[in-house]
Amino acid sequence: MRAWLRAAAAALLALAAPLAHATALERFESFLHDTRSARAEFEQRVYDRDGKLMQKSSGSFEFRRPGLFRWTYAAPTPQLIVGDGKDVWIYDRDLEQVTVRRMAKALGSTPAALLAGSAEVERAFEFTEAGEHDGLQWLDAKPRDADAGFGLIRLGLGPKGVEAMELSDHFGQTTRLRFYDITLNPELDPGTFRFTPPKGADVLGER
Repeated sequence: MRAWLRAAAAALLALAAPLAHATALERFESFLHDTRSARAEFEQRVYDRDGKLMQKSSGSFEFRRPGLFRWTYAAPTPQLIVGDGKDVWIYDRDLEQVTVRRMAKALGSTPAALLAGSAEVERAFEFTEAGEHDGLQWLDAKPRDADAGFGLIRLGLGPKGVEAMELSDHFGQTTRLRFYDITLNPELDPGTFRFTPPKGADVLGER
């Protein structure tokens, strides 16, 4: 699975203001309309179709609407994903390789669109209430685009908005994320969402 798609789990560093007795969809709508920026830490686990743990990773995430985000994998493999509003940059430090894609093509019906996009993302997904478990209210987001990288995105919403996320791809893999140390609407340095390929790095993709 492409790291930028997992990250864009982005998609969903959803950090809405608390809504007492609200449904999962109402909490998510509050996130879309009220949260202009956020930062948080995350833990991520990827499982194969048989439920076997394939990968564990952790890092941090920041976003500012619309379309700006920075996702940093700190462990086990350093990697950086930056959305600058026009392009999405993926930098693999170990390979000294940068991949760039146009934002419109890289986001679409993806977790990153749910996270850093505008309220218009509601048109790109079909939402269904999915009940309560693990102390969270769950909302299923099914991309309307058949070419989206994920078949289903499940959002776990709590007092601070989306506190967990599960992404199922077309290969049977499941990515699970938990968000913590969430800060809503912080002032973020504009330089956070800029990226310049390091000297000597191979640059691949669309520009």
